[in-house]
Amino acid sequence: MNPAVKSAVDYSIKQGLKPFLIRNGLRGMIDGDIAEATREDVSGILHRGGTVLRSSRSKRFFEYEYRKQAYDNLQKLGINKLIVIGGDGSFAALNQFYADFGVPFAGIPATIDNDIPGTDYCLGVDTALNMIRDSIDSIRDTATSFSRAFVIETMGRHCGYLAMVSALSSGAEICIVPELEYDLDAIGERLRKDMKDGRGYILAIVAEGTNMAEYLTRWIKVNLNMEARLTVLGHVQRGGSPTVRDRIMAYKFAVAAVDSLQAGNTNKIMIYKDGVLGTEDIETVNSTKVELNDQILQLCEHLSK
Repeated sequence: MNPAVKSAVDYSIKQGLKPFLIRNGLRGMIDGDIAEATREDVSGILHRGGTVLRSSRSKRFFEYEYRKQAYDNLQKLGINKLIVIGGDGSFAALNQFYADFGVPFAGIPATIDNDIPGTDYCLGVDTALNMIRDSIDSIRDTATSFSRAFVIETMGRHCGYLAMVSALSSGAEICIVPELEYDLDAIGERLRKDMKDGRGYILAIVAEGTNMAEYLTRWIKVNLNMEARLTVLGHVQRGGSPTVRDRIMAYKFAVAAVDSLQAGNTNKIMIYKDGVLGTEDIETVNSTKVELNDQILQLCEHLSK
């Protein structure tokens, strides 16, 4: 998120606009934690993980009186357009804010789950994948040295994108995700043959949305007679210095968001679809189901059987 914040501020100033920073998300809007942004405020944040603005969920924002308080805070400072960097919850909140007070917003998709409909890519995904890759590479050292199986649980809510891409890029033997049916009997038959042919270790990548990580770990011990360990990567995946791709995508999304607002658009979400930047109406994003890349699904299918 930090590269997107920096890019949005720098580009806004270049366009002759007066940008502000809202800290602590929706809570900051309500509490008036808002200040004019300068180049110095965003200097040296490009390489930092997380968000220097900090983030928060706010139950108060569901109540009209607090949304009105947030609107009044914006009015006092002359803020008439908003850029929100986040996921579907943040976009829905700003859409309600627009319905109440007519403040246009542009949304930049940022979630490692990569589960926002309409876009192939969300900020943070590539960094998370690289964090997962580093962890799996380290775990493989132990797996090969001790001839063990390791089950590695990735984040992603009900979306298996992180698990599938990580399984493919790490050469895992098993991948269990919500989007694909799995057959443990077939997996067992395949791996027993591999072990007979000399396979000495197993890597299994499991998406958290399946709730299968602990069960699969026990299943491997019993059915494959191999010592198995479970590693839940958890919030390790959400940290780390942004990758080059995330930094460049942040710049592109931020510039597109500023340009969208300047063009008079009201509630558009920036998207990256089939290699092309574009925008999508918030209503379409909210009403559409996430569809993963068919090619990735096909490539992972054999890892679940």
